[in-house]
Amino acid sequence: MIDKFGTMNYNNARKHLSISIPSSSEVTMSPHIKSVEELRVLGINLSSFNTATQFGICTAGIFLFHLLYGYLQELIFSMEGFKPFGWYLTLVQFGFYSLFGLVELQLTQDKRRRIPGKTYMIIAFLMVGTMGLSNTSLGYLNYPTQVIFKCCKLISVMIGGIFIQGKRYNLADVSAALCMSLGLIWFTLADSKVTPNFNATGVLLISLALCADAAIGNVQEKAMKLHNSSSSEIALYSCSSGCGYILTGLFGVGGLGPAVAFCSQHPVTTYGYAFFFSLTGYFGISFVLALIKFFGALLIVTVTAI
Repeated sequence: MIDKFGTMNYNNARKHLSISIPSSSEVTMSPHIKSVEELRVLGINLSSFNTATQFGICTAGIFLFHLLYGYLQELIFSMEGFKPFGWYLTLVQFGFYSLFGLVELQLTQDKRRRIPGKTYMIIAFLMVGTMGLSNTSLGYLNYPTQVIFKCCKLISVMIGGIFIQGKRYNLADVSAALCMSLGLIWFTLADSKVTPNFNATGVLLISLALCADAAIGNVQEKAMKLHNSSSSEIALYSCSSGCGYILTGLFGVGGLGPAVAFCSQHPVTTYGYAFFFSLTGYFGISFVLALIKFFGALLIVTVTAI
């Protein structure tokens, strides 16, 4: 959604200067787009429901699948000897996402790629950053510490919205974001069993992941609204491009061989867990992208932060 700033007038010798941001109806969209009102999640059309029901269904899906996703992520990294292979897990995860996206896209009538390839390269780079760095940080931080940092995602996305989409937030919005972030951090620390582990390398990795998070939601929102793309298209093309980035990096540092050797010794507990980890993640992302497209990046980050 493109915000209107209003009009700024400069009066000098009866001359007026007017600067405004065009509304969404004035933005040139892809010529093959028929409608931007259809809401589909995992091939299911939710357009017949009212807005509140659509939001409720998507929010419930996000809570369910992200809960399972977080449990499986922690389960995988609790496996002895797996912690150095966070980037390889991300590679496997992106491979499964691409496969799931391809299957879902084949079940739809419109199989065309709507978003330009250059935009997908940017989205893929940001996805690799946010997911890869987040996965790798668990090799240095425990899960509660990672959650504490992710509570600050709301603030980073607001900053990204200002620079990427030209959005403006009033004092009430900023205050609410700060209070919510601090409240979530306090709620996490309130558990007497939680012992944060602030490893310097892990803190750096999760901080860089937050920087990628600040951009990716806003870039996806802008691209999906401009081209009316589906979540399956986003998953297929961005994740397949992301596999290329990760493979290049793993080859460069020589990290592919040891990871494959370790996982081949424990195929069920690595690839088996990774399959269900990726499946729950893909379902969660489908609901996330639906909310981003219809409700905006800031609202979805508010939901996922909870």
